[in-house]
Parts: sequence; C-alpha cells; structure tokens
Amino acid sequence: MSHTTLAPHDAPTTHAAPTYVVRTLGCQMNVHDSEHMAGLLEGAGYVAAPSTAQIADVIVINTCAVRENAAGKLYGNLGQLASVKAEHPGMQIAVGGCLAQKDRGEILKRAPYVDVVFGTHNIDVLPVLLERARHNAQAQVEIEESLKVFPSTLPSRRDAIASAWVSISVGCNNTCTFCIVPSLRGKERDRRPGEILAEMQALVQQGAVEITLLGQNVNSYGVEFGDRGAFAKLLRACGDVEGLERVRFTSPHPAAFTDDVIDAMAQTHNVMPSLHMPLQSGSDAVLRAMRRSYRSNKFLGILDRVRVAMPDASITTDIIVGFPGETEDDFLDTLRVVEASRFTSAYTFQYSPRPGTPAYELPALPKEVVQERFVRLLDLQKRISLEENKLMVGKTVELMVLDAAGRKDEASDRFTGRARDNRLVHFAVPDVAAAQGSLPRPGDMVTVGVTYAAPFHLVADSILDAGTYSVRRTHAGDAWDSVQAGEHEHATGGCGDACGTGVGAPGPLVGLGMPTVRTAGS
Repeated sequence: MSHTTLAPHDAPTTHAAPTYVVRTLGCQMNVHDSEHMAGLLEGAGYVAAPSTAQIADVIVINTCAVRENAAGKLYGNLGQLASVKAEHPGMQIAVGGCLAQKDRGEILKRAPYVDVVFGTHNIDVLPVLLERARHNAQAQVEIEESLKVFPSTLPSRRDAIASAWVSISVGCNNTCTFCIVPSLRGKERDRRPGEILAEMQALVQQGAVEITLLGQNVNSYGVEFGDRGAFAKLLRACGDVEGLERVRFTSPHPAAFTDDVIDAMAQTHNVMPSLHMPLQSGSDAVLRAMRRSYRSNKFLGILDRVRVAMPDASITTDIIVGFPGETEDDFLDTLRVVEASRFTSAYTFQYSPRPGTPAYELPALPKEVVQERFVRLLDLQKRISLEENKLMVGKTVELMVLDAAGRKDEASDRFTGRARDNRLVHFAVPDVAAAQGSLPRPGDMVTVGVTYAAPFHLVADSILDAGTYSVRRTHAGDAWDSVQAGEHEHATGGCGDACGTGVGAPGPLVGLGMPTVRTAGS
C-alpha cells in the first residue's frame, strides 16, 4: 500500500488541502470500496469537499457493471464533469470499480479528460496514480488481474458512525450466465476469522453498534481455507463481540445456504432476524439456464426452515424478469414462488445483457413483453409488502436511529430508524424530548409502537397517543455527540483509520445531520 502526502505546491488548490468527492454507483460492496478510497485520499492529505460544494479538486467515480445502464451512468457523469474540469485547471477525475476493470483504456477513448483509471483489484494505488498523473501531465491507467491488497486492510472513511461494513470475502466462484461480477472481481478470496473479528471489535470501539458482513456469496465463506462450516461459526463468534448489538450479512446464495447457518442466526443474540436471499427466478427451467444451482422447491424449503427457527424473520430478494427464453409459464412460476415466499420487499430488475457473459448472445425477449411482466411482478410484490407490513401494526419494535435520519419528507417531522428485521420505520418523538434537547441520537435504540403500514415503510406515532416510547442511549450516540461537540480528534483519538468522523469539511461520505422533529405536541 502506498500513500502520497501532497505538499502545498503539488496540490491543485492554493494554501489549502486539496478536496475530494467520491461518487458511488452500485452495490454495497462498492459503497464499502468507496469508504476505502476516501480513507486513502485522506491519508494522502485530501479532505472531503463540503456537501454543498459543486466541485472538488479530485472527483472519483466508483462504477458498477452489473446492468446495461451502468455505462450510461458513468459517461453521463463524465459528460457533466467535462465542462466543469475545463473551467477549473488542476481538477482531476478518477474512474474505478467494476466498469473500469472491464472497459480499461476504452474509458479514456470516450472521455480523454479522465486522469486516472484503476480497477477492483488495486484501489490502494489511487493516491499514487493521481500524483503520477499530475506530475507527468498524462492520464494513468492501471488494472490488475488479481487482488493485490485485501480492501479491508486499507484505511477507511466510513459513511456512518453507528453502522459499518466488514468484507469477509471478495470474488465469486459461481458461473451464473447473466453475471459479469466473477470476471471483474475474480475467484473467491476469504479473510481469516481472527482478522474479521478484530476489525469488528475495532469498529465497535470507534462507535459502531451495527455491522453488515459482505461477500459476493457471503455464506460460501471458508471455501478457500477448506471449512464449509466457517460462516456459521463466524456468525456465532459475532455474539461474543462486546458492544456489538446488530449483525447482518449480504448476500447469500441459496445453493450454499445450510441449516447450520439458520441455527446460528436463530441462536446468536445479535444476529438480526432479516435475510436477503436472491431468488432470480421461480422457474426451474430459467434457473437451469441461468446456472443457478438450486430449484424453486429448495428455495422455498430454505424459507420455511428460516421461519420455523425465526418466526418474525423478514425476508427480501432479487428477481430478474425477461431472461432469454423465459416463457409465460416460466413467469407464472415466478409469480407463484413470490406469492408463496411472502417477501417483505423485492429488488426487481428487467434482464440486462452484459457483454462477456454466457447469456449475452442469447436472443432477447420483446421489450414490451418484458415490461408487461415486470409491471405484473411489481404489482404483486407491492400487494404482498403491504399485507406483510400491516401485520406489524400494533406491534412494539426496537429501532436503531439512522445516521442520515429524516429520510421521509420533512413535512412529517419524524425521525427514521431500522427495526431489527431491517424494516424502515418513521417515528414521532415526545415534545418534552424536543424541549429539553434530549432527542434520540444516531445509533441510539428507540422502542415504539407501529401505528401505520405502507408497502415500503412503517410509521410509529405511538407517542402521539401516549403509547410506547423509550430511548436507550448507546456508545454510538455518545460518539455522535463527541463529533458534534468538536471533541473527537480523528488523528489522535484512538480511532485508527476507519472512524467515519474524519476531520475537515463534512463531505458526502459522512451523514451526520439530524432530521426535523415531529413531537407529541405538534
């Protein structure tokens, strides 16, 4: 790992540290990678640009390549930046992530004003490439074919205090015919359990109370070092991390989802009763064409066993509509499985052909057929989501207040949190809390009663009718208070390289704002 500290005469701005912005396009893994990019830049002397800034000295775009519109998003962003860069000499643009790994030098052909292109396997070289491009006045393209430095060993600037990502593996050994990820992320590489647990403990000491374990196929963890029971063991070990209140993971693969994982989820106090299990299709014929090594009955059997062990579990999924060769009967099978699965929510996608995948050459279905099926699936899942959420009305839930709270419209004046099962809940607070300045802080735990259900969120205004409302203060909230009071010293506060509370102007990777308040007296 190389760090470059920029001297004042090297920086593109004058008499001030150079600023940066990281724009993230894509999945949770990309979000986690972006945190490391930000940490590397801060280690090299950059500071996050203010959230209101229109420009920065360095703009990094961390790309996705999973869907066909990924390239459109990248080049749309680059097109907008072309004129900005022309008006600001010294500004640099860097492109990383999966699309950079795939397109490489093609990016410079389409956008010759880009300064740096780097891939998924070498994000550690970002500061060096920026400095080299500046010194040589020439664009730098550096792509590695295999992982050189495990991302989780790199500095990080987290986007939250209370929540954190921990990567337990990178890469994928599966060969799904629609997926470009294995060719861009490589074969699965697993970290050792001790390294993972040490990172989790360090994050808790910095203020985290919730950690999400990341992997392309998170439950195949251990295959590299020959322990197929390693993921279940890791989940159980999470229960021994003092101060860690919530553990989640994403995304598992149904073919490798075993009963020991279900037992570990149910029996470990801080592993949450939420599961994101990608279905992709309910048709066995389509699953076979996708090279998904499970069938619909196996999938439904997993859900049944999860719900026996955890009756209150919330299950979500991914579904692709319009895979080449999908018939109306195939699609009806998907609707049947969705109805039986009772997903809390589903991420639904129209099939997107990706060059370099086995399915790319297959004849596409008519667009109007895919669109009509897509709408039918959306309508079905919206109905199911509402029905499932209505079952929550009248129940008491414990919420973790979000760092970037207040995501519902400001007119509602509610705080926002996540329930243990990961449902999004907007809740009111008592007027005395607002008057006395004792509002719940990001990372605090709030117990409320659910009063209303919508398809994609719940409302908990129980306090408005003198109902259930209590706050349990956490060390995450204490860390948030420390930041607000200016008492947290990033460099000397014992937080290491992954605090999420970096000094300098608050940038887009750190959400510390509190929402407006709906009180019992309003």
